[in-house]
Amino acid sequence: MATRRPTRRTLATVLAATTASLLLSACGDQTAAGQGSAGSGSGAGAAKSDAPLFAKLPADIRAAGVIKVGTDATYAPMEFVENGRIVGVDPDVAAALGKHLGVRFEFTSGTFDSLITSLNSGRQDIVMSSMNDTMARQQGLDDKGQKTGNGVDFVDYFVAGTVVYVQKGNPQQIRSIADLCGKKTAVQRGTIFEEAAKNRSKECEASGKPAIAIESFPTDAEAQTRVKAGGAVAGVNDYPVAAYLALKADGGNAFEVVGNQIEAGPFGIAVAKDNPELRDALKAALAACIADGSYQKALDKWGAGTGAVASANVNTGS
Repeated sequence: MATRRPTRRTLATVLAATTASLLLSACGDQTAAGQGSAGSGSGAGAAKSDAPLFAKLPADIRAAGVIKVGTDATYAPMEFVENGRIVGVDPDVAAALGKHLGVRFEFTSGTFDSLITSLNSGRQDIVMSSMNDTMARQQGLDDKGQKTGNGVDFVDYFVAGTVVYVQKGNPQQIRSIADLCGKKTAVQRGTIFEEAAKNRSKECEASGKPAIAIESFPTDAEAQTRVKAGGAVAGVNDYPVAAYLALKADGGNAFEVVGNQIEAGPFGIAVAKDNPELRDALKAALAACIADGSYQKALDKWGAGTGAVASANVNTGS
């Protein structure tokens, strides 16, 4: 999950017929039960493959036949747990990438703000978790601009923006993020939309209004529960997730989205700076998936097709 930012366009209408578990009911850390594999290839222990881009992968990944993926699987429709498996947009895009690379993508869920650490420690090969590609993440900077690591590279595969969601019926008559001054607002910690709420809070104070009372939670599910229970008047989230919530939670009776998307930006697959071979292989695989239509098909399955990118690029975030 990552920083999350809003999509510039609307989510496609009906999500594909699915009995998807709602984000509200998914656990925050599915490290054991949520080990989901997506993709196709020769499997663990494979040393060779007929896949067209297999030779572009680093030798250790070719030998293993697996790309280990860190994610926060509490973020429907992008990545969430259903029947003990991690499913959603990101696993399906990974499956399409895997067909061109000849390896499996094995997803393991943890908390969002620990994902880059798991990548840099070598526990994961990549992070694929609706993570916004930002210059700060590329350079390894924290939210105060202090250097905390080597940074990561991003293969950008989706575009999304930030939006506000509220209880169904909008009891507080919130029209946009500008109406949140002095109000309790729930967000997931370590995300772009937490940053967006903090930036708006500063604007509130600069104009003589009270700051936003931001409540940050380890998982997005907890933030949603807070809004649903009325403990916070609103939540801030990526547009695809907020739109999915409004459509699916309690049969469409729990939430609604208000206002327009802001700060649209790319989601990227994060790769360690010292692994350009893997980064370039993923970029080539994404380009191949865009060309053969499997990428668009993966997004459309979840109603997220309007967030598609037209080409495969690296580090386009700002």
